[in-house]
Amino acid sequence: MQYRRANVKGGTYFFTVNLAERHLRLLVDHVDALLAVVARVKRAHPFHIDAFAVLPDHLHAIWTLPEGDADFAMRWMLIKAGFSRHLAQGERRNASRVGKGERGIWQRRYWEHLIRDDVDYQRHVDYVHYNPVKHGYVARATDWAYSSLHRHIRAGMASPDWGVGVGNEGKYGER
Repeated sequence: MQYRRANVKGGTYFFTVNLAERHLRLLVDHVDALLAVVARVKRAHPFHIDAFAVLPDHLHAIWTLPEGDADFAMRWMLIKAGFSRHLAQGERRNASRVGKGERGIWQRRYWEHLIRDDVDYQRHVDYVHYNPVKHGYVARATDWAYSSLHRHIRAGMASPDWGVGVGNEGKYGER
């Protein structure tokens, strides 16, 4: 089956990438390996990370690709494969994965969304940063260590009390 994907060179994209087994905590348990792989792929195939949040079983990212380049799929393939190589084998794999020689760490597919305008961009950045609160991992977004919110605060793009006490239920991308 051929999937339709956005193909805007130099575009900005929102992604959700999930583990195959959603009850595992592999991403935060091995966050240093994940971030090292992302950095390595980013050096070899440049892109800008606008926002990023790593949760136990999934991650959200917003990337802006270089002018003339729309190949986010290759970058995700390299990140997923590189991270998987850091983990000991032994995960559950179905017959299809075994037959194709695939690991069973990640869901095969991921969600991608082409950012359309400034409002769409801000809504997705907010969603990425608020997601650890939404899932109940922390009470305040700033309490989640694995988020680009901290970089945004240092850069003056967000306040240290961002997302606190403003009736956020449904505000950050949840409609």
